[in-house]
Amino acid sequence: MKRSSESLSELVDAYQRQGRYVISSMEAREALRPKKEASLRKAFQRLCAQGRLMSPRRGFYVIIPLEYATAGTPPAEWFIDDLMRFLGLSYYVGGLSAAAMYGAAHQRVQELQVVVPVHQRLIETPVLRIRFLQNRSMDAALTQTRRTHTGDIPVSTPEWTALDLIRFQKQYGGLDAAATVLTELAEELDAERLGEASRRESCNAYIQRLGWMLDYLGKKELTSALQGVLEKRNPSFVPLSASLKERIGPRDERWKVWVNEEPGGDL
Repeated sequence: MKRSSESLSELVDAYQRQGRYVISSMEAREALRPKKEASLRKAFQRLCAQGRLMSPRRGFYVIIPLEYATAGTPPAEWFIDDLMRFLGLSYYVGGLSAAAMYGAAHQRVQELQVVVPVHQRLIETPVLRIRFLQNRSMDAALTQTRRTHTGDIPVSTPEWTALDLIRFQKQYGGLDAAATVLTELAEELDAERLGEASRRESCNAYIQRLGWMLDYLGKKELTSALQGVLEKRNPSFVPLSASLKERIGPRDERWKVWVNEEPGGDL
């Protein structure tokens, strides 16, 4: 899009009219050539100061429509797909954010949680927080698309979300938090789909802990397929809480779990 006669402000307006809510510094350089680099940088700084743009990553800018001027940013779901393409990373929305999309929102999630294959630092601004959860084996994840204002984004299925609640429990409050969210998410779970998810999960410990947790929550009807997967793998005993290394407490023979901590919290 070559628009050398335009200013950055006019280009941003044109993008928004087309239904686009992001712009990169590289796109602006190409569109506004031969505008000097220093002038373009100052123009970006000026629009950010005016609340017209917000930059979660260097070189990537979110266009803020008037109706979100007070909030300081549109919903992160509107631009997460563009941001991940900008970063060159595969991803899916997961963890507590995915659980909330399925109605398992014990409390309002104050951040967007995104699963990626490599470490990414937290994005945190006064108006936005995106937490990246690393899973090197995320290609095995089961996801489905969710429609947003700007397009589709991948979100972990309820069953894969359940596994991720165990996988990432250290990131958001430990065993208590995982149990609390699973209590509500269980209404969306299907036993056969849990079996499919567990077959794709390479870490037995996550399956063992999830199976024990569902039994504990009174959802034993969901766990037959999980147990079937584990019987074929013959797993070793693991501690229930990954945060506590002590292998003490009762031994659950069905799941081969040391119950070194029992969930508490608001169950």
